[in-house]
Amino acid sequence: MNFIKRFFSGKKQEVSEPVDVAEAAEQQEISGTNDSKSDATTATVTAEERFSDAPPEARKVLHAPAVTENLFSKDSEGILIKAQPSPTGDQCMFTVNQVLMKGCSWYFDSFESAAESSLAESLFSIDDVETVLVCEATVTVTRKDKTLVDWVPLAKEIGAAIRGAIEEGSSLIAEKIISEIPSEEVIREGIQKVIDDEVNPGVAGHGGQINLLAVKGNSVTIQMGGGCQGCSAADLTLKQGIHTSFRKAVPQVGAIFDETDHTAGQNPYFS
Repeated sequence: MNFIKRFFSGKKQEVSEPVDVAEAAEQQEISGTNDSKSDATTATVTAEERFSDAPPEARKVLHAPAVTENLFSKDSEGILIKAQPSPTGDQCMFTVNQVLMKGCSWYFDSFESAAESSLAESLFSIDDVETVLVCEATVTVTRKDKTLVDWVPLAKEIGAAIRGAIEEGSSLIAEKIISEIPSEEVIREGIQKVIDDEVNPGVAGHGGQINLLAVKGNSVTIQMGGGCQGCSAADLTLKQGIHTSFRKAVPQVGAIFDETDHTAGQNPYFS
């Protein structure tokens, strides 16, 4: 969930474990001290060697692994909620320390679509809420006013609404919605068809392609390739083009995750 789910440039180098900065600095200092004791003839670099015409080493960008586990302590009591605004600022993901919709997700695009879903109804009662995506233990809210960057005031209202809906104890998501979610195979077939017939022909003119990586419940994960990978318009293409096509063809699809590494590719925009 994804929002938010990983963008920026150069040649990627995977980081399997977090790096202790203090320890790394100490090791570098010790190494420097030992090197200074070595033979001066082997440590000296001539001006000719330093300013040769050899091509520069390829740039590498380290990507720290995202922290997705242990967001809440195991002995946490009560309802806890943490907010994480998206890089673009138009969305914010709220993670709750309990499951809101088990094994699946649902996208609410209006107050009318929230009928009988107390969680979504509570959120749409807030003026600046445009859309709501519920996915297992997360709620991703898109705001109407895209010019604002400070999420704090609105996030407090949203957090209170989420907490209130949970404490109320009524159906967070309408039973009708849950009962009508099709099988993973039906979702997969529908999404793959719209990718093959509509999405990929549309992005082919820019040398791009979209691949369906996985389907979990009614949530799908895609990956952009070719000209779409690292493109400056990738976010716009994803939200206004791909999302719209997917939801029109398969209305029961919930969350749409983008697993594209936009730092890679031959000419990544993000740097």
